[in-house]
Amino acid sequence: MKPTRLAATVQFAITVTWGAAAVAAPVPPSAPALPGMQAPPGAAPAPAPRRVPAPGAQGDSAPLPTPSSAAQKLYAAAKADLLQVRSLLKSGRTQSSVGSGFLVGTSNLVLTNYHVVSQFALDPETYTGEWVDTSGQRGNIELLAVDVLHDLAVVRVNRYGTGFFKVPENAVGLTQGQYLYSLGNPLDLGFAISEGAYNGVISRSFYDQLMFTGPINSGMSGGPSVTADGQVAGVNVAKRLDGELVSFLVPIRYAQRLLKQVGEKAVAPKDFTAVVTQQLLAHQKAMVDQLLAGPLTKKTMGPYEVPVRETEQMRCWGNSSAQVTSRTEKPFAVDTTSCTMESSVFVSGSLQTGAVGIRHQYLRSTGLDAIRFAQLSSSSFKNESFGSYKDSRLTGPQCTEQFVTNGSLPMRAVLCVRAYRKFAGLYDFSLLTASTDDGMMNLQSRLDARGVSYENGMRTARAFLEALARTGVK
Repeated sequence: MKPTRLAATVQFAITVTWGAAAVAAPVPPSAPALPGMQAPPGAAPAPAPRRVPAPGAQGDSAPLPTPSSAAQKLYAAAKADLLQVRSLLKSGRTQSSVGSGFLVGTSNLVLTNYHVVSQFALDPETYTGEWVDTSGQRGNIELLAVDVLHDLAVVRVNRYGTGFFKVPENAVGLTQGQYLYSLGNPLDLGFAISEGAYNGVISRSFYDQLMFTGPINSGMSGGPSVTADGQVAGVNVAKRLDGELVSFLVPIRYAQRLLKQVGEKAVAPKDFTAVVTQQLLAHQKAMVDQLLAGPLTKKTMGPYEVPVRETEQMRCWGNSSAQVTSRTEKPFAVDTTSCTMESSVFVSGSLQTGAVGIRHQYLRSTGLDAIRFAQLSSSSFKNESFGSYKDSRLTGPQCTEQFVTNGSLPMRAVLCVRAYRKFAGLYDFSLLTASTDDGMMNLQSRLDARGVSYENGMRTARAFLEALARTGVK
């Protein structure tokens, strides 16, 4: 289960406006050639077959517990520098989504999450930003900088802080179990403070996050999480929907870096789409370099060897229908191994990217004849989806299908590429293979690399294809 971002959003606005964010579509490269593979003479091509959530999951309306006297004192001292950050439709200034933010020191700079400001960062012609403080005063927002990879943003407002929220130059030293206090405007109901504890650094996300064992609700995104003496330790960003009080913070050191960048630049970028694109390109390079830093790990599925990558960021899970098959006398059995990254990069309410997924399915007959087993495995292969041609975010899939061999395993392979309409140079790659070496068993494998450059997509597909192998007998 992935974390859910905590900005509260008006559901109607999500559907209507985020779906309209696409611009002219870049044309993806023509159907790619399968990397490093040669189609055998006479091989006949066949027709090619084929993410949280919106920033503001509703339904998490559990009331915050009554704060302690320490929290009450902290809130009373901090509330003057606590803001609600709103994304508004320019037409009519209707509220579209809401999050939180806080004034840094005595400046007029406000820290919040990128996903709180993503609408007016990517579509400034349609959206604008507004701040509201605890006394009800409000004003316009000027977006200065975003860090899409760590989900942070800096905006400028027309008022100054009292100096309560201290963002230290160095990382804040925290001890597991130490009390932290998160502030924000949950569910657009009013400003609030919640108590919890720091419980370490989460290593499963691609970029470090702090685990905050305490209640954070939608609308608190971008709010500060502070120590008892008021030092900002992190920025509220997400929570798990499948756990109790499992919430996440962006470590303050990333905000320190972004604030320094703002201080070094005289003017804000005119085009934040270009800024986001550059950051996504940097992310995909780091992601693919890490994925392919060494040979992929091999796992055995029947007589086949399949490539996976098990790291803190990518976990693999497996299941088998063998026992059910035996109990029910089903005429075939399936073993499945699935590996997915436990985090991705939030770009907009309709787009998360920058992740890799791997799946292997070992299908074998326990009672079907060769013709019926071929129909079963072919049906499974054709049921794979590679995306829609009506997607406003990406172009339709351009696919190449060939029968290939990598030296040890003959395969039917389909490679599909889709280009991002708004973020030039980024593509989604999908590679689907099915072994053709045995009429009574079949290995089907799929690689999905989202938000990668064309070069890195081909590089990843090539490594995956070359690592599939048959090493044993049935």
